Amino acid sequence: MTAAHLKYLAGYPENLVDQVRACLGDGSLGERLLRRYPQPHTVRNDGALYDYVSGLKASRLKNAPPLSKVVWDGKLASLRNALGTHTRVARVQGGKLRTRREIRIADVFREAPPEFLAMIVAHELAHLKEPDHDKAFYQLCCHIEPAYHQLEFDVRAWLCWVEAGGAALWGAAGANPAP
Repeated sequence: MTAAHLKYLAGYPENLVDQVRACLGDGSLGERLLRRYPQPHTVRNDGALYDYVSGLKASRLKNAPPLSKVVWDGKLASLRNALGTHTRVARVQGGKLRTRREIRIADVFREAPPEFLAMIVAHELAHLKEPDHDKAFYQLCCHIEPAYHQLEFDVRAWLCWVEAGGAALWGAAGANPAP
């Protein structure tokens, strides 16, 4: 397994990277992820995504600023090597300063399990209050999604699987109905 396939795990302890490397090598990583996360989420279009993110924001970040737009973005991962973005655009309209906040989620999450979607949404929502990836930011991520750190690692392992050419695990190409 090349180091390029493990780029998503940079910064993790070597023993964890070795475990993922071994699972990639013997082809068991996909099966392990499917056992842990058997079904894809049901959020398929931009409207449903906006509702999902707004619901999570309303329950976990009651006093955060409102969102103008939440959409799936097919170009996101390839253009910026990002999985989600939060943008703030300030414009003067009349005599008032208006701020639009947008969240874009990479299309790769469209066919992911609900836990993976929850993790990336928690990450982008945390940016509403904390712009930097510091201790306060990650504490807020854990407030929004208590299993944030484990889910982030699992998402990174899944991205290594995808990068290594692993078969689609969820969705149209890799649908695995529950038994």
